[in-house]
Amino acid sequence: MAKIDYKKELRELYSPKSDKISEVKVPWMNFIIIDGKGDPNKEGEFQQAIESLYPVAYGIKFAVKKDSGVDFGVMPLEALWWAENMKDFDPDKGNRDNWLWSAMIMQPKEVTANIFEKIVNEVKTKKNLPLIERIRFESIEEGEAVQIMHIGPFSQEGPNILRLHQAIAEKGAKLTGKHHEIYLSDMRRVAPEKLKTVLRQPFAK
Repeated sequence: MAKIDYKKELRELYSPKSDKISEVKVPWMNFIIIDGKGDPNKEGEFQQAIESLYPVAYGIKFAVKKDSGVDFGVMPLEALWWAENMKDFDPDKGNRDNWLWSAMIMQPKEVTANIFEKIVNEVKTKKNLPLIERIRFESIEEGEAVQIMHIGPFSQEGPNILRLHQAIAEKGAKLTGKHHEIYLSDMRRVAPEKLKTVLRQPFAK
């Protein structure tokens, strides 16, 4: 069986244009998730969350392939971002140390809570991962949202985020949920000016 590429299967959600805001309806999707707090650019919980999520994600992938023959590519890292005081979340003037986040990786329909629990227990016995105890399996439905592909450094996302907010206001709608980012590039290997990040903001009419 050919490997399933869910980024292509879900192209509308994972491949928006960079020069045009698109409107999407995001269905219920399963994720493995770790919550945390702090500046993602510092050595801290966000990096530890990534280090804990990927071994579980790959363990799930291989377990599903072994049990059912279904082979799929591990999905990219995603994150929800917010702050208790949204002034802290201002891209230019905010306090990143007060940012709250959920780091997560989408899990295809073949993955169940039982598979997740089995793999987490297996990974615990093999690796000493700092945040493995905080990982969970959860379904999220964002519903209606606008999104755009941001190409460039994370520090330059501000204008595109503002475009999303303006598009929502022009619809006579209001922001709901949390700021959502999907990291399509390997941050360790891709130059900042070439990074591709999906920026998404749910809304309600």
